[in-house]
Amino acid sequence: MLRTISARLAPRTVSRIAPRAFVSRAAFYSTETKLDAPGSSKDVDPKIVSIVDQISGLTLLQTADLVSLLKTRLNIQEIAMPVGGAAPAGQAAAAAAPVEEEKVAEKTEFSVKLEKFDAAAKAKLIREIKNIIPGINLVEAKKFVEGAPKVVKEGLNKADAEKLKKTLEDLGATVSLD
Repeated sequence: MLRTISARLAPRTVSRIAPRAFVSRAAFYSTETKLDAPGSSKDVDPKIVSIVDQISGLTLLQTADLVSLLKTRLNIQEIAMPVGGAAPAGQAAAAAAPVEEEKVAEKTEFSVKLEKFDAAAKAKLIREIKNIIPGINLVEAKKFVEGAPKVVKEGLNKADAEKLKKTLEDLGATVSLD
């Protein structure tokens, strides 16, 4: 009886259990096989690797300029992220209605739309469109003009929109403000 009590009270030795558990976990979490870092797959195009290297060398301001240029060039729209908790659908719809009413009441942003153009002034208009739209070449400007009606610029204040409209109309284009 003394043996059973002493066996119960004596601390159990871990030496029998620990080596087996350690071996099985060591084989599972082995560091002998090197894993590739995320994004450093061997199948990645060298051109992409060079672009990533160039981007990683940019300053914060240069990166912000890069993002804004990519958004305009690729026509990516801004998506407003919700702040705070999610509102129920009824509250969101009720909150959106007054905002739309305010925008209709006072319009501060205008879009300049090229409706049509005079064929004699086509070359001048193409050059002007090339200067107005950033990052566009002459071929793209020609396709843009020939594809009228198209929006030339969006989100302009009234003074800038009127100025752009007058410039394009002086070149022989028919322009509207939306």
